[in-house]
Amino acid sequence: MQGEGMILRSCILDKALLPDGWADNVRIDIADDGTIARVQPGTEPDGAERIRGIALPGLPNLHCHAFQKGMAGLAERRGPANDSFWTWREVMYRFLGALTPDDVEAIAAYAYMEMLEAGYTSVGEFHYLHHDIGGTPYADLGEMAARIAAASTETGIGLTLLSSLYTYGGFGDAPPAPGQVRFINSTDRFMTLMARSREIISGVADAALGIAPHSLRAVSGAQLKAVGEVFAAGPIHIHAAEQTREVDECVAVLGARPVQWLLDHAGVDERWCLIHATHMTEDETKRLASAGAVAGLCPLTEGSLGDGIFNGEMFLHARGRFGIGTDSNIQIDAPAELRQLEYSQRLKHRGRNVMTTVEGQSTGRSLYDAALTGGTQALGRKIGALAPGHRADIVVLDADHPDLAGVRGDDMILDIYVFSAGRALIDKTIVGGIDVVKEGRHRSRDGIARRYRQIVSRLSNA
Repeated sequence: MQGEGMILRSCILDKALLPDGWADNVRIDIADDGTIARVQPGTEPDGAERIRGIALPGLPNLHCHAFQKGMAGLAERRGPANDSFWTWREVMYRFLGALTPDDVEAIAAYAYMEMLEAGYTSVGEFHYLHHDIGGTPYADLGEMAARIAAASTETGIGLTLLSSLYTYGGFGDAPPAPGQVRFINSTDRFMTLMARSREIISGVADAALGIAPHSLRAVSGAQLKAVGEVFAAGPIHIHAAEQTREVDECVAVLGARPVQWLLDHAGVDERWCLIHATHMTEDETKRLASAGAVAGLCPLTEGSLGDGIFNGEMFLHARGRFGIGTDSNIQIDAPAELRQLEYSQRLKHRGRNVMTTVEGQSTGRSLYDAALTGGTQALGRKIGALAPGHRADIVVLDADHPDLAGVRGDDMILDIYVFSAGRALIDKTIVGGIDVVKEGRHRSRDGIARRYRQIVSRLSNA
């Protein structure tokens, strides 16, 4: 128990989702390091601050490329041939070709601000835009990582910085294309970058560091082994099996499908988060679940890019763990990601309430609980629960919103949040015990939005 002199804030929550279920009149004492010191359901106000509404643990966003927020809408025109992820990628390369560090910081701040307004309280930044235009490293190798950290600090969002190793342009150790040169590092330079990244996040409240070998097409098996051994303690994230072309090329060069190869050769376990994992066989799906790794699902981006549909029902019944991410940030909306995940399964299986395993279970509650658990594991931080020792990251819904008037049973709150009212219910967001969103609006929205507007206007006219 923290000493009374170390308590930053004491609050009474009208209603809160605790690890063992819903509770009313919950007192939460928050220590000055931003963690929860004590939780007491069913208490009297006794002078503590009253927070009206319905309190949820904030969702982790386990996969984000923040800079891509600035290109939302730029790839929605049909090309001369069938468009796909691969044609979208060329638009992305052209967009990032002009980005400066100031641009990246401003775009990241705007994306993170929107996350805090939309149900997320922490982010896993899969960070691969490392170098200057043309591919020359900055004088500070961690220049771009420092800009991500600055955006996190400005907005207040929790951060897991996932520095990405990207060495090759494709399978078979192909040389990088011109659009990829800003990503490229050798193994040795990546080790130096990781050391610098660790210094950078030391100045960010409660941040964590992990590694993100970009994909099996961008790193070699030897590199994957080397960096995995050096950074064995932290989270390991990798893109895998997002596209059928990627699967075919992996089989042609490595003799196995991406998820199969990782399971056979990379020691996949609870430290790992496989982003997308869209195209898996039944055996791969069950083995990934058994390994204890997290499937990092980004349903809105996967739908936008035409990636395909994850084996959600099979993975869930195999006790697989998953979380959600915003990836390309084309729409930043936590309940919408969960809704899209469930709806994709309904379309695939032509049924309803697919992402549940128990008759009578709330689908909204099932999705929310799973995304909390999987996202927390993937980000390697003590978040995702209103419990002692966890970061005081709280999303408060407006209990007086008209869409909640007909609630019958507490879990129906999450059904309405996920499947009906969505982010319009969000009134307040608290991160590390500090209010960063009130009445649905971030405390620094005006200044962050002004900078973002200026930069995106300039880039669109470049």
